[in-house]
Parts: sequence; structure tokens; C-alpha cells
Amino acid sequence: MDGEKGCAPERGLTATCGFSAAGLSGAQKPQQSDTMQYQHDLNPVDSIVADAVGEPGKRTFFLQARQGRQLVSVMLEKQEVNNLALSILQLLEELEERYPDLPPAQQGGRAAQAVVPFEPVFRSSQLILGYDEANDRIWVIAKALVADESGTWLSPEDERVPAVRFVATRAQMRSLSDYALQVVASGRPICPLCGRPIDHGGHFCPRTDGHAMPIVL
Repeated sequence: MDGEKGCAPERGLTATCGFSAAGLSGAQKPQQSDTMQYQHDLNPVDSIVADAVGEPGKRTFFLQARQGRQLVSVMLEKQEVNNLALSILQLLEELEERYPDLPPAQQGGRAAQAVVPFEPVFRSSQLILGYDEANDRIWVIAKALVADESGTWLSPEDERVPAVRFVATRAQMRSLSDYALQVVASGRPICPLCGRPIDHGGHFCPRTDGHAMPIVL
């Protein structure tokens, strides 16, 4: 799903992009984020970051935002973090093309510091990214992964599914994206022969002359 694109902004409202646990799920019809009900609505955030904790290969990825003393964290998959970062960068580029008078989002800004340990409000099943032209803010909505009484996973569109919203400046989102891509890239290296991840203690590659031999990078 890495090659899929985000969505272009619609003038005067937002552009929404759907993400699932498997990655970008494709463009969705623009919707007014202010009409939704949120478990937490940090508008605006003081800080926002996508990060990971744990050893490579066993990391927990998350999206975290703070507003005053309120801290809200949502668990994500690695691919979701990667796709969110790429889609934010694409959205920023498209905004600058669509609105030539819009000042570019500051590059090289210092990323927010994640607060750990933390208690996530839920694991995300879908992320929706959008832009509020009136206030020049980018928002991201995270919807929870929830099952009903029968154990069936609920659709993210179900009204019973909890959601949180983080509203941030373009510069904050740019810093989030740049840092998130660094975090994703800092995982386990890939074996150049078999394409499998190499663990900290080494890797037994089945493609070394037909024999399983350890490879350590």
C-alpha cells in the first residue's frame, strides 16, 4: 500500500483520506469533521507526534497529542504510521500548489517529544486526514478497532465506534511526518538475500548457498 496516494483538498472544507490497519484504503468523500462526536477532541493540539517504543521487531507504534494537561495516545500499526506520514507530506505539497499565497510549512522543525509510558485510548482501525482552509489547520481523526457483542468487527462508519480528533498547524504536521519516517526506517534491517528482517541477534538466511547460515549486520 506504500505506493497509494493521498487525497487532494477540496476548497473551503477538507479532503479526507482513509487508512485501515493494512494501510491506505483510498479516497473517501469529503465530510465535515465538526459534525462528528469525539471521545477526545484536541483542537488545537499543543504538540503531536507519531513514534514507537520497544526493541526493533517488537515495537509498539502510536500517535500521541497533548493539549494542556490532556494527553491522548492511539496505537497504530507500523504501516499506518508510514502511510500517515507520506500522506501528510503529499497533502502539504498539494496545498502549496492549490494556494500559492499560502506560506510553506516550516521544514526541519524539532519533533515533539513523546510521553512514555502511556495508556492508549484504543487501537486505531482507521485514520482520516483533512484540511480546514478557514483556520489553516490539518486534522487527523482516529477511529477505534471495536467488536460488537458477537465478536464481529464494527465498521469505522458505525456510530458506536469511538473516535478522537487532533487538529494541528501545517508546521506541526510537517515535523510529525519527518520524524515518523525516521522512526519507521529505524527498525530491523532487511537481509539483502532473502528479504526477511534481521533480528538483533543475527539472521539465518536460507539462501546462502542452500544452507542456513547466520548473517549479522
